[in-house]
Amino acid sequence: MIVLLCLSAVFPVLMGTEVINSNCLLATDCSDVYLSDKTSSGVYTVSSVDGPVQIYCDMIPSGENAKGHWTVILRRMDGEVNFYRPWDSYKRGFGNKEGEHWLGLEFIHLLTRRNRYKLRVDLEDFDGTKAYAVYESFSVDSEADGYKLHVSGFVDGGAGDSLSYQNGMKFTTFDKDQDLWKNNCALQHNMGGFWFKDCDHTSPTGLYLWGKEDDSVHFGPHWHHWKKNWKSLKAITMKITRVM
Repeated sequence: MIVLLCLSAVFPVLMGTEVINSNCLLATDCSDVYLSDKTSSGVYTVSSVDGPVQIYCDMIPSGENAKGHWTVILRRMDGEVNFYRPWDSYKRGFGNKEGEHWLGLEFIHLLTRRNRYKLRVDLEDFDGTKAYAVYESFSVDSEADGYKLHVSGFVDGGAGDSLSYQNGMKFTTFDKDQDLWKNNCALQHNMGGFWFKDCDHTSPTGLYLWGKEDDSVHFGPHWHHWKKNWKSLKAITMKITRVM
C-alpha cells in the first residue's frame, strides 16, 4: 500500500476501495513517510510518475539530520547482490530493498529534479571502524544528459572527500561508456556501474571482495580518502534526505 501524507481530516473522497482525505498527498520519499508518522526504518511504498516504488527508509537520527528520514539509494553489506549489471538495470534499480540494492537512476533523477536533497555516505571496514561523508547538495540529471552527477558542500565525518572528484560526470556501465578513461571503467576497472571519471576515488558498486586487501586490486568497494583504493570495504550506504 502506498504511504499517504494527510494534513487534516476534511472533505473525504473515494480512492479505489478506501476513503481518504482530499488533502492527502501520495508520499514520494522518506521525508514524506516520516511526516506521515511512520518513524521506523524499513521498506515503504511511495509514488512516482511511473507508478508505485518500494524504497528503504533509514529513520535513525544521524548527526546533522536529527530527524533521520533518509531515502537509501545504494546499500552494500554482504556481497549478496551482483552489481555488475547493464545500463537498463541501473536505470530501473535492482536488488533486495531489505539488503543490498540500487534504487534506480530514473527515480533518483525524478526525486532530485522536484526537490533539493543532500547526500550522506556511511562507510564501514572489516575491522568494524566507521566513518561518513556528507554533501549538502546532491542531484542527478535526466537520462538525456547521461544521469550526470552534481554534488557539493562536503562535510567531513572522518571519511574524507572521495566523491567530489567525480562531480559532473555521466553514469557509466559496462554497456554504456560515458567516463573519461581511454577504456571503460565499469568494464575493465571497477566491475560495477557508477559516475566514473578517469576512473575514480570511490566505487561503491565494485566487486565485493569479503575483506581482501591487495595494492594491485582496485575494483572492490572503496573510498580512497579513507582507506585507499585497495582496501575493500565491508559496507557502504548512500542515502539522501530532502532539504526542507
